[in-house]
Amino acid sequence: MLKDFTPRLYQQTILGTAASRNTLVVLPTGLGKTAIAFLLAAQRLHLYPNSKILMLAPTKPLCEQHIKSFQKHLDVPEDKIVLFTGTVKPDKRAEMWKDAQIIISTPQGLENDVINRRVKLEELSLLIFDEAHHATGDYAYVWIAQQYEQKSKFSRILALTASPGSDLEKVKEICNNLHIEKVEVRTEKDLDVKEYIQPIKIKWEKVDFPLEFKKVQTSLQECKKSKLLEAQRYGYCNNALLSKGEMLGTQIELQKKISSGEREFELLRSVSLMAEALKIEHGIELLESQGIEQLSKYLNNIKTQALSSKTKAVKNLVLDENFKTATYLTDELVKQKIQHPKVGRLKEIVSEVLNKDEKAKIIIFTQFRDSAERIQENLNNHKNHIFVGQSKKNGLGFSQKQQKEILDKFRVGEFNILIATSVAEEGLDIPKVDKVIFYEPVPSAIRAIQRRGRTGRLEKGEVSILVTSSTRDEAYRWSSHHKEQRMYRTLDKIKNELSLIKEDQSTITKFIEQDKVVTILADHREKDNKIVKELIELGISVNTAQLESADYVISGKVGVELKKKPDFVTSIIDGRLLDQMKDLKRNFEKSVLIIEGEEDLYSLRKIHDNAIRGMLAAITLDFGVPIIYTKNPKDTAAILAVMAKREQDKSRDFSYHQAKPLTVKEQQEFIVSSFPGIGVGHARKLLENTKSIKNLINANVEDLVEIDGIGKKIAERLLNLFDEEYKKN
Repeated sequence: MLKDFTPRLYQQTILGTAASRNTLVVLPTGLGKTAIAFLLAAQRLHLYPNSKILMLAPTKPLCEQHIKSFQKHLDVPEDKIVLFTGTVKPDKRAEMWKDAQIIISTPQGLENDVINRRVKLEELSLLIFDEAHHATGDYAYVWIAQQYEQKSKFSRILALTASPGSDLEKVKEICNNLHIEKVEVRTEKDLDVKEYIQPIKIKWEKVDFPLEFKKVQTSLQECKKSKLLEAQRYGYCNNALLSKGEMLGTQIELQKKISSGEREFELLRSVSLMAEALKIEHGIELLESQGIEQLSKYLNNIKTQALSSKTKAVKNLVLDENFKTATYLTDELVKQKIQHPKVGRLKEIVSEVLNKDEKAKIIIFTQFRDSAERIQENLNNHKNHIFVGQSKKNGLGFSQKQQKEILDKFRVGEFNILIATSVAEEGLDIPKVDKVIFYEPVPSAIRAIQRRGRTGRLEKGEVSILVTSSTRDEAYRWSSHHKEQRMYRTLDKIKNELSLIKEDQSTITKFIEQDKVVTILADHREKDNKIVKELIELGISVNTAQLESADYVISGKVGVELKKKPDFVTSIIDGRLLDQMKDLKRNFEKSVLIIEGEEDLYSLRKIHDNAIRGMLAAITLDFGVPIIYTKNPKDTAAILAVMAKREQDKSRDFSYHQAKPLTVKEQQEFIVSSFPGIGVGHARKLLENTKSIKNLINANVEDLVEIDGIGKKIAERLLNLFDEEYKKN
């Protein structure tokens, strides 16, 4: 099955582990992680020839690269290796899945396909997660892995990354989320990979922090300090020298206090002060690591916002004397065309590289789009191109199609300098990059490794990192270094002592009989599909459709509207809530309102407490809609499951009939489930066995009673219905 590829010894060794255990593979960029993926795919298809392989990657460009690799090195018909992305319509993906043997997909769309049962994870013999460090929190990888482990008959998971991170708990979380049993790590120092490592020369390019900048820096630091001192006097700040991370942590804690109902002036004022301090902290970062033009644009944007914004933090900040001084000094330096010394050194480095080889390829990484634009202006005598993400900020943004076109032009040499933000850090395959330049150090080990990995893939490369002396640049340099060292120590620890705890999760499924199909219809516009995922975890069959009213339909009679607490209060203010309750009552015999969240309902917005109480009274008494309070999506899913079980026990099964079905399959189920005594569960069994509604109508009693769950009474009742003459009243 393998073609035009000879695996290296370390790849064979890793393959041996991955073939028998769910494995996390950590390999430096350029050492062939994708090769291990298609080697294992070939092995699994040999063992299970009728199975499918699924590989997930975070972006479309990455998926397209993997498609090419699999087509090149696996002896599988090209039309059996397919690409799923958001641009492919759901029904089309469902059709493609049926005939495909290898599917490469982005995770978000695939997650929705699993929810709506357009794809069957049980058909997979291998699930591959590229850039596996994303598998934390609510990222789609986590839930897909969980579903696959539950459903697959012969599961195997392969997770790939160059850098899972330095935090022990985070790496454990990744391993737990992806059900990892073994970890395979290789570094540049390992003997079996050493001969394939291309040397990368790293240069730390120090520049002095200009005296003119220090005056601006002092004004901004005094501004920040004054905010934190005031918060300290109120008792909500430990000291006036907090770092950015400490300020963010303090801000989160203060917001929690407000959500729990605390509304003291000192608390509210401290939240505003912390927001002001964080804005100034960002300004200091721009000054120290980026440039005076970037800072000027940022400060003046705050002044513009203050003219129309209702946010007190912005309005108060522009009145601060230190802020005014910093803005004035900054604008004066812009008028004098004073630049950050990094700009001059960057131009020198680029010239040095191109003087040696005018066709040399250079990637310049910077944290901010504004800096990318400034760099492009200063390198306009060289062929260059900006490379940023999709969201348009100030008109700058590229679609995935445009990103691919830019990279293709860079590969073939139409221009030789790529000025990129973080979008180019992860996984892009550009075979020969001679020089990578960091416009600033990054404090993240993952990002530093990803940036460096863009060079030294096929031959030796060079990395230059610009550092402003006596600024946060130096702190970030050492932070990244120590985190990277810690990452390898962490991986060694997990590799040697991997003992993942499989939590015995007691769930509500014990209330649902295994042979009982409980179905809930969810509105497809519900952006938060955590509830849908939780319902599926509880064994509920979930379908999505466009509902005219209600967010969830738990039987033909019962519609449920869901409001998170902030949205509940907002919908009172904008007048939506009463109309939604009217629609709910008009369309359903029984209606329920669920209010979700642990915040204090009366402290979320500037609205009188009695207005909220009055609305709650109106919903309950005037509309007759009961209100249920839940804490979080898990709690909401649990109450929906219990409600659906009770309703469908009474009605014997679920009916869609308050909603418009979408697909042909759903329309068929819609029609058959409307017959007396037939719900979705029986409808599916009837259709699976008879193959069409026409065949069902033409069937006899003997044919129908052979179907599991269909007794003689149901069969006779159906046939009598089909034969009965329609009589007009």
